[in-house]
Amino acid sequence: MKSEIQNEIIEDFLVAIQASVKAGIEIMNIYKNDDFQVELKEDDSPVTIADKSANAIINDFLKSTGIPIISEENEEIAFSERDKWNKCWIVDPLDGTKEFIKKSGEFTVNIALIENNKPVFGVIYIPVSKELYYGDVKAKRSFKVVIDDEKKVEDLSKNAQEIFPGFVQKTINVAGSRSHINKETLGFIEAIKEKYDQDVKVIPKGSSLKFCLIAEGLIDVYPRLGPTMEWDTAAGHAICKAVGLKVIDKETEMEMVYNRKNLLNNSFIVSNLQ
Repeated sequence: MKSEIQNEIIEDFLVAIQASVKAGIEIMNIYKNDDFQVELKEDDSPVTIADKSANAIINDFLKSTGIPIISEENEEIAFSERDKWNKCWIVDPLDGTKEFIKKSGEFTVNIALIENNKPVFGVIYIPVSKELYYGDVKAKRSFKVVIDDEKKVEDLSKNAQEIFPGFVQKTINVAGSRSHINKETLGFIEAIKEKYDQDVKVIPKGSSLKFCLIAEGLIDVYPRLGPTMEWDTAAGHAICKAVGLKVIDKETEMEMVYNRKNLLNNSFIVSNLQ
């Protein structure tokens, strides 16, 4: 049911939401065309015209906020400059490029606002389903809405539904990556079975969808035991944190932070298990 409390959206947050939807529309225009080319970056990760076009749209929107931008598709900014920032946007214009290329539909647009190295707002838009998730950490609230026409972007407060983590049932639902599941993750799943003496079901999902699923109570734990970049996680982290879930860095055993010298994340766990 829709939240009965007024959902007022801060102006900069609304700009990020609008940017994500506009980028998603452009991504879908390219997605429907089977002729798009796939290039490889220096790290052998794929990139398409959809990544680049979505990035240009998002940058155009976010520049109006006057807040600096870190994006997967922007030229890397030296840490000596970034270290002076107390605020920044962290953007993945097309998270799940491999899923985009495979036409699985499981790709997203991720935009997060970081203050003093911590996420304060995040938006994740799923272009194929037109589902949009966003979380305001200071307000301690996250929401989901289907954008079935552009007018709803301007009128989210009337259409968005507040989301909450769920209660763990007899079966523990674990989010698994479609592209990155590994031996460590399988070991983690076995350890859950032993600790809780419950059945465990692995639900494979691509991109940052896994953060959305745990925030709205459809899964119980999301282990990512392998490297990710800050733009892969910042928006989902904000959405989860706004509903009371922590994204714990496995190396530091503390909540993950952002705009670090190295933008590479350690392994992490998001859990609703007690």
